[in-house]
Amino acid sequence: MDLEKALNTLFVTLFQDILSLEEKALIRGEFQDITINDMHVIEAIGPGEAQTSSTVAGKLSVTVGTLTKAVDRLSRNGYVLRERSEDDKRLVLLSLMEKGRRAYAHHQKFHENMIKAVVSRFDGEEAEFLARSLEDLIGYLRGGTDIKL
Repeated sequence: MDLEKALNTLFVTLFQDILSLEEKALIRGEFQDITINDMHVIEAIGPGEAQTSSTVAGKLSVTVGTLTKAVDRLSRNGYVLRERSEDDKRLVLLSLMEKGRRAYAHHQKFHENMIKAVVSRFDGEEAEFLARSLEDLIGYLRGGTDIKL
């Protein structure tokens, strides 16, 4: 197998395995009533100040309509609070309720543990190289580099 094929196989496998592991680790116990996509909506809303629906939709690269369906379910299940802005009634503000904050913390802990497990295998220089390589890959995927298909 040549290098390009090997790298392609590794990236595809890594992507699929992270999604699968994330779902198995996060969507259980108290959080069985949501999907992994819902968990990502919770992450995008975050535990801070309320955000507009359009801001959250932008973070997730989805339409406001798509986000609304997820927020309906999350609101029904006690994760997300949806309110109209006092200043501008056209704006819908989203914030996490207590259950949503617990889900957010649960998700963050999963990612912290995953990164610690990966980085613990590398020395400082190797970890820096990995970080730079992943930054370059993200730049390419977002269209910010000169790599051509």
